[in-house]
Amino acid sequence: MSTSIQSLTPYLIVKNAREAIAFYGRAFGAEELFRLTDPHDGRIGHAELKLGENMVMIADEYPDFGALSPDTIGGSPVTFHLATLTVDANLARAVGAGAVVLRAAADQAYGERVAMVVDPFGHRWMLSQKIEVVAPEEMQRRWDEETGA
Repeated sequence: MSTSIQSLTPYLIVKNAREAIAFYGRAFGAEELFRLTDPHDGRIGHAELKLGENMVMIADEYPDFGALSPDTIGGSPVTFHLATLTVDANLARAVGAGAVVLRAAADQAYGERVAMVVDPFGHRWMLSQKIEVVAPEEMQRRWDEETGA
């Protein structure tokens, strides 16, 4: 029996999944594949979005099941890394849709141009663009230099 993992799919819990689905479409070009709506109260119990070649699942909060949003639990320690072809254009699109910039776009020593935003639902997103191929040893050397090691 194989124990290899086949995929990893983030499952985002938010306070308003309808608004979040619309936001992710505007901000990142996510395409909604389907949703299941709770017949009792109209909450979205499960939805799937295609984001590039990736899947993201999303649902409204269900406290009875421990499904709580970053807003409810005081933030999230997780940051989603989105590899893009153009960080600056994607940053402008995300901000135009309602994201807040946490870190402006800047070139990094490890060979990427990076920006960070938080979406209106408390999830953080790092937008990155490969600008240079850097060997791990060179990354470490640059890191040491930047940090004064």
